[in-house]
Amino acid sequence: MLRPVLIGLLTVAYPLLVYFGLGRFEPRWMAFALVGMAVVRALATRERVWLVAALGAGVLAASSILGNHALPLKLYPVLVNGVLLVVFATSLAYPPSVIERLARLREPDLPPSGVRYTRRVTQVWCGFFVLNGSIALCTALWASDAGWALYNGLVAYVLMGLLFAGEWLVRRQVRARQTHG
Repeated sequence: MLRPVLIGLLTVAYPLLVYFGLGRFEPRWMAFALVGMAVVRALATRERVWLVAALGAGVLAASSILGNHALPLKLYPVLVNGVLLVVFATSLAYPPSVIERLARLREPDLPPSGVRYTRRVTQVWCGFFVLNGSIALCTALWASDAGWALYNGLVAYVLMGLLFAGEWLVRRQVRARQTHG
């Protein structure tokens, strides 16, 4: 239980750690934080997709260490969005979708309308990961370090929260219509 929480906290704090670290250390030294995250993630999971993500983080870190460049460090949010996109999109191709699996934890006998709804929500999340990953890439390539950290360390999480809240409101309306319809 502690490892997933630690990984989540490190992932959320990563842009801010990089931003503040780059002002004090060379990129190659900051890359060791990414190596540490990759190792923790690899040890915490047996799922292939997260092992691939850990390997990707390791490649980014190695690139930063060898070239002493900050760009590979700033590409980590792009990698995370790409991995999540693959996980969610794959679940659409090979059901049940990620969101359906989560919904069934609360409602094991999910009706067909619920399955359709959760599929649509999974598609929306796929769109979010494409958009968010694209913006993360643009900030890594063209924004200042402060702009990159602001987007990837705050704005992206606010957008994610808004998507969660918006979906919750829509779900309430859908359920109310089904109950009264």
